[in-house]
Amino acid sequence: MTAHSPDIRTMLERLIAQPSISSASPDWDHSNEPVIDTLAEWLEPLGFRVERLPVPGMPGKYNLIATLGEGPGGLVLSGHTDTVPFDDKRWQSDPFRLDERDDRWYGLGTCDMKGFFPLAIEAARSVAVGQPLKQPLIILATADEESSMNGARALAEAGRPEARYAVIGEPTGLKPVRMHKGIMMERLVFDGLSGHSSDPSLGHNALEGMHAALGELLSLRQQWQQQYRNPAFRVDVPTMNLGCIHGGDNPNRICGHCELQFDLRPLPGMSMPELRQSILDRMQPLAEQRELKLRFEPLFDGVPPFETPEEAALVRACESLTGHPAEAVAFATEAPWLQSMGMETLVMGPGHIDQAHQPDEYLALSQIKPAVRILEGLIQRFCL
Repeated sequence: MTAHSPDIRTMLERLIAQPSISSASPDWDHSNEPVIDTLAEWLEPLGFRVERLPVPGMPGKYNLIATLGEGPGGLVLSGHTDTVPFDDKRWQSDPFRLDERDDRWYGLGTCDMKGFFPLAIEAARSVAVGQPLKQPLIILATADEESSMNGARALAEAGRPEARYAVIGEPTGLKPVRMHKGIMMERLVFDGLSGHSSDPSLGHNALEGMHAALGELLSLRQQWQQQYRNPAFRVDVPTMNLGCIHGGDNPNRICGHCELQFDLRPLPGMSMPELRQSILDRMQPLAEQRELKLRFEPLFDGVPPFETPEEAALVRACESLTGHPAEAVAFATEAPWLQSMGMETLVMGPGHIDQAHQPDEYLALSQIKPAVRILEGLIQRFCL
């Protein structure tokens, strides 16, 4: 190995040592620039053309597009550079030090998902570097997947990168995933008029309005669950969770303000704008009847549901290489944005989702060689 292309463990050690937490809390949030620069340091000597793309409106946040070869089409191997926050009191070792024990590599981001980058680089170095590629190989590194997904959104808005196929290396136990649900987190607010509880005519009760709204939401949930079903998912219907509610300030005052926050997990084929409009259509008459002011807004932009057809070439290739049929999962990824740029997209990587976002996150050593072999097979299939 050259100084610019260390082995897999050395690469992962260095990536884990660089904090790149993304969080809505400024106290936790980090720049991902050191990770991007490190990846560029390894990829450029291998012949990749590297572009660092600032994420608009997010100082210190960058996407990276590294391209080997020329021409249209090609294969994207994609991962996010950020991690979630952590509780160091619950870790048995330093989250920012790669620790090997029990045939596992422990560290923050080992499986979710910094561990994917050394494996993708190793596969590229093994079968693509120095070879005449018929289609380009692209290694993509994104920012802020764990919080806003603004890195992937920015790429989709820019229409970059251009390719035919994309594999996102999220932890799936090296089983191909061709479908996932979306996620929406919404805020519903009623503002009424406070007054003395002895005379209800003195105010407009926002809490009573919310009671009616809850009934409408549960009715919509039932309607959607009767209308939409997909047996590929363990929970085969769209879900709605009424998560938290706050309202009022005293038992003897008419409630002047009430807020509900809830989430929706739509199935592939369901439109997030249409779901929001259906909710609004139920809430507006209810608010008008009770003389309440209504606010209905997303807590964040949401992640659309995702599906790639089972007969797609990428799905068939991954099923053949892994020996596993493509699956559906409940967690959301950046797949909808890559797919929106016209790429056949699939989610597949080492590690398991139940190890992600946990103390003592790890990547089993037994996953390393199979992951490299699968990625080598994809590169041979779609680039050589």
